[in-house]
Amino acid sequence: MNDSLILADEYEADHVKHSVGGLRGHLLRRAIHLSMAFLPWLYYWHGALISDIIGISIHNFVTIVVCLIILAELIRLKIGFTIIGQRDYEAKQLSALFWGAISVGFALIYSPQIGLMGAGIGLPLIYGLSFGDPVMGETRRAEKSSNFVLFSGLLTVYLVWFLSWHLISTPLIYALIIPPIQVASEYPRLRWIDDNGLMVLVPLIVILCFNSLGL
Repeated sequence: MNDSLILADEYEADHVKHSVGGLRGHLLRRAIHLSMAFLPWLYYWHGALISDIIGISIHNFVTIVVCLIILAELIRLKIGFTIIGQRDYEAKQLSALFWGAISVGFALIYSPQIGLMGAGIGLPLIYGLSFGDPVMGETRRAEKSSNFVLFSGLLTVYLVWFLSWHLISTPLIYALIIPPIQVASEYPRLRWIDDNGLMVLVPLIVILCFNSLGL
């Protein structure tokens, strides 16, 4: 059981030390996190235009991209290499970049289409990861207290969900209950799945369960 957990004495909060490319790789990693904020805008607001250009629905396009990402990651693991921005130990396990891309893809594909442009769930889920994870990671890297890390994460993710409630009609019930779930999902240290996956997939499953009950 312990083989699947990253123990406290193994965890290193300063990921710069393990990032391929050092500080530049770490900054690239953070830039990729923030750039994910553009994906819901492209999918929900410009999906029809993209579909016209590529000749298939935006939903099917994202599904194909997710499948290609899975294939590429399996090939990378088979060869056993890392690229700039990844961490050296990810040569032998599914990378945070992979989990981030897959979770964002799943959020776009499976999130209930409600609110403005249908973005009321998918957008805040992705923004919670895109902004919440870097805020928590950097406050932890700055050696702030665990309470400060938790507070900064909750503040950031609540801000995302309440702005979504105000601007794109995200249901208020989700704006109230999902942020703590999303922040809590960042904490488990598992070898087989990164928090980039957990921060989207766990609250997405909760929302899909609630939605199936008509809530």
